[in-house]
Amino acid sequence: MLEQNQKPLENPANKYPKPPFVKQPQEAPGLASKMQPLPDHGEKSYKGTGRLLGRKALITGGDSGIGRAAAIAYAREGADVAINYLPEEQSDADEVIALIEAAGRRGYAIPGDITDESFCKSLVEQAAEKLGGIDILVNNAGRQQAVDSILDITTAAFDATMKTNLYGAFWITKAALAYLPEGASIISTTSVQAYEPSENLFDYAQTKAAIVAFVKSLAKQLGPKGIRVNGVAPGPVWTPLQTSGGQPQDAIVKFGEVTPLGRPGQPAELASIYVQLADNDASYATGQIYGAAGGSGNP
Repeated sequence: MLEQNQKPLENPANKYPKPPFVKQPQEAPGLASKMQPLPDHGEKSYKGTGRLLGRKALITGGDSGIGRAAAIAYAREGADVAINYLPEEQSDADEVIALIEAAGRRGYAIPGDITDESFCKSLVEQAAEKLGGIDILVNNAGRQQAVDSILDITTAAFDATMKTNLYGAFWITKAALAYLPEGASIISTTSVQAYEPSENLFDYAQTKAAIVAFVKSLAKQLGPKGIRVNGVAPGPVWTPLQTSGGQPQDAIVKFGEVTPLGRPGQPAELASIYVQLADNDASYATGQIYGAAGGSGNP
């Protein structure tokens, strides 16, 4: 018999949709609202308990995918949240802001391209002004385009991946340090690709490996200042990043089936990790990479 408010146990392999999925090409950066099935970002499932009451979070790539799940969870845990995204993703961002406000918190949408250094500085300044400070920074925005051969990766495409995934996080973090107080938390999204790179994600995998070093090195710099730095390494997660060029469409059909759970993860399944790493209760966790890959991956 279940006790009052007790959640029933669930078989994780059967909790969410499994492949085969339909082919569903989108132009990058893609919208969650056009995916079949729709991803679960915790819109209906995430219940907060006040773990981040009064906190102030800036999340890049907060319109969809893992960033959206973190934004919803943070708001329901009591934080005010500013999200960054590309202008083409405005419709997804509007949904996120509505969810943040429905949780009784302040939500701010700041569109713009983080491959531009001046915008990165402006983004941090705008977020700090709107939120009244920043004490959680989530570097989550990413670019992933599958290309079979290095010979087919143009310099412009390589540069775009590096600037989105690495330079943007560098510029934003550097600007944010003027605002982050003791006790603040920086969380960066890396990937199982940092440890087990796919042959068709040559440039993306390099950036994700670099983010692991980014986390571990910065944690050593900022530990004496009382700021924690950690990373999250997802496996295959059902987000627009995958359907808008991150995977070939033939791979979308069977996406996630190679994991021991036999399915892709849903963004909602990673939300609690981002909450834990932001929470003061995780005060001894810094320089760590938390994995969530359905049984795959190394961290």
